[in-house]
Amino acid sequence: MKQVVFIHGGEDFVSYEAYLKDLKALTPGIEYFLPRKRWRATMPDRLGEGYQVFTPEMPNKQNAHYEEWKIWFEKMLPFLEDDVILVGHSLGGIFLPKYLSENIFPRKIKAVVLVSPPYDSEGLEPPLADFVLTKPLTQFAEQAPNIYIVHGDQDPVVPHSHAEKYIKELPGAKLITIRGGDHFNQPEFPELVELIKSI
Repeated sequence: MKQVVFIHGGEDFVSYEAYLKDLKALTPGIEYFLPRKRWRATMPDRLGEGYQVFTPEMPNKQNAHYEEWKIWFEKMLPFLEDDVILVGHSLGGIFLPKYLSENIFPRKIKAVVLVSPPYDSEGLEPPLADFVLTKPLTQFAEQAPNIYIVHGDQDPVVPHSHAEKYIKELPGAKLITIRGGDHFNQPEFPELVELIKSI
């Protein structure tokens, strides 16, 4: 049984006051209040038998704090086995390299897939606060023999230039640029399914 862990995105604010200001300024459309099906929820069905898929709900994703995410992430570790595939999307995509740069993972990692990962605060609104990379990313690279950066060239949230920064920092990583791809909040993500099955 192959194990895959998906860490979703979120927002990171410099203060509670900044979070409240952003919340008050938000003008949501009706889609914010209706059930939304995202690809993370469809992954168990798309990957099929032979995969055990973990999709933890990380704490307070609207006002995320790295230490809270770290505590919750580590609660899952006893259930993981060697050759796990770790996938992080958006804020989850910077959480994994940060965590693996600062901590020794207790299992052998088969691959890490970062989807639309921020590298720093350039072009981000709000800018990163708690989720700032510990550099160099040497320990991350040593623990993850296969690193994939998946990024859309039309991402309006995290510019594609962030993927290029990861590639400079991690020369062994593989960049997969999806032409016309945005921030990947859609219900299906066939390119990611295909990638995971190929690992």
